[in-house]
Amino acid sequence: MNEKNTKTDVDIVLVGAGIMSATLGVFFKELMPDATIHIYERLDRVGAESSDAWNNAGTGHASFCELNYTPEKEDGSINIEKALKIGSSFEISKQLWAYLLEKGCIQTEHPFINDIDHMSFVWGEANQKFLSNRYQSMNSCPLFKDMIYSEDHSEIKEWIPLMMKGRDATQKIAATRMEIGTDVNFGSITRAMIKYLEASDGITLFLGHEINDLTKEKDGHWRIEMEDLDRKIDKEVTADFVFIGAGGGALPLLEKADIPEGKGYGGFPVSGQWLRCNNQAVIEQHEAKVYGKAGEGAPPMSVPHLDTRMLDGKKSLLFGPYAGFSTKFLKNGSYFDLPLSIEMHNIWPMLSAGMQNIGLTKYLIQQVFQSQEDRFNTLQQFFPEAKMDDWELAIAGQRVQIIKGDKEEGGVLKFGTEIVKDETGSMAVLLGASPGASTSVSIMLDVLKQCYPEQMASDNWKNKIKKMIPSYGESLIDNLDLCMNTRDRTTRILKLD
Repeated sequence: MNEKNTKTDVDIVLVGAGIMSATLGVFFKELMPDATIHIYERLDRVGAESSDAWNNAGTGHASFCELNYTPEKEDGSINIEKALKIGSSFEISKQLWAYLLEKGCIQTEHPFINDIDHMSFVWGEANQKFLSNRYQSMNSCPLFKDMIYSEDHSEIKEWIPLMMKGRDATQKIAATRMEIGTDVNFGSITRAMIKYLEASDGITLFLGHEINDLTKEKDGHWRIEMEDLDRKIDKEVTADFVFIGAGGGALPLLEKADIPEGKGYGGFPVSGQWLRCNNQAVIEQHEAKVYGKAGEGAPPMSVPHLDTRMLDGKKSLLFGPYAGFSTKFLKNGSYFDLPLSIEMHNIWPMLSAGMQNIGLTKYLIQQVFQSQEDRFNTLQQFFPEAKMDDWELAIAGQRVQIIKGDKEEGGVLKFGTEIVKDETGSMAVLLGASPGASTSVSIMLDVLKQCYPEQMASDNWKNKIKKMIPSYGESLIDNLDLCMNTRDRTTRILKLD
């Protein structure tokens, strides 16, 4: 039987020590310097789940190369709306990171962000046409004005020589290139921000603490019950505001909170795997993030790419991810996560979404039963001279796609991220997956707008945010000069030249 500890009162509780809680904590530190904040993490390490470098795609999603963000319409034109939103959001993230770095708030042993080309690569005449149309649609926008397009084998060989070795010289191919792409170690930046917060007055980090229940009291405060897993002590804390940014673990906590706004939400877990190169001579021949087209029915996180990564100062090469299925909501979760998440309020939305996404189900079944040879054949479409002995299978992170109740369709499977807040704005829960980490700053600004609308409208908070994010309140999508000046500044501070 666990020992019962005394109750503690704080202003803010952040659940999950990942990129989202770290980012929101930084905002609270700047905007509300006197607030008392507790950060609770179930694991014994910061940023060890979705934010960890091996669990996260790490692309620095800017929509330069991710073809799933630019779907083709029935008339053949390209919808770049999502790409514009994600691209501008990533520029906002870079501004906050530059502010923290310039101010000396964060330090990492190795750079957490590195300069790396972002490329799209396709083959076949139909895909050539698609990529050409995509390039023409995007290149006219300030965010993507530096994009280059080519169908020439010799030029593309200069960009990605490893991928062109042994390739049929008559194969119809096309590629786009953005030289201002980046690789981001989100685990590293998360740990740096949490370390900064932990050293600040009024902010305390608690590792190895599992949240068991959340209850809203009559006075509007939240009572959070938890267990100190190491000391086997039950604890309670009350807070004015609670943010749940626990990745796949957010949905079960939303259900424990039992707010009306959380009804109808379910989750569908998708796991991932990589092929990781173990031959340093091969690794050194490739320096780009090269994305292809996703297979039919594939979720957005499964877009195949040959990916150069910088992990703790060492260059690595990954290919994938290959989708898999597990009933866990977290990599370090329980196989009971999915069945225990099914309740009366979400069973119909989950069944309806399943019936409407037969293609996704079929795709996941095919992926689960893929052999090593099948995975390797996919790699060879990108890298024709790849040798199986140079690659090993590695397990990536776990993601939970949102299923949301819908009056007309019963339930819909939603990709991306979604904020669920209670009526008074005293709780916010972040659900969903990619491209969350790259757009974390914009997402947390949305949390603040929804939960602290009066303060966000005040000149005091606006001026503080403007110091952190100089472009705040202005559009990077339409203003070429602002976009270029912003990039020049963050490139200099983050040392991305």
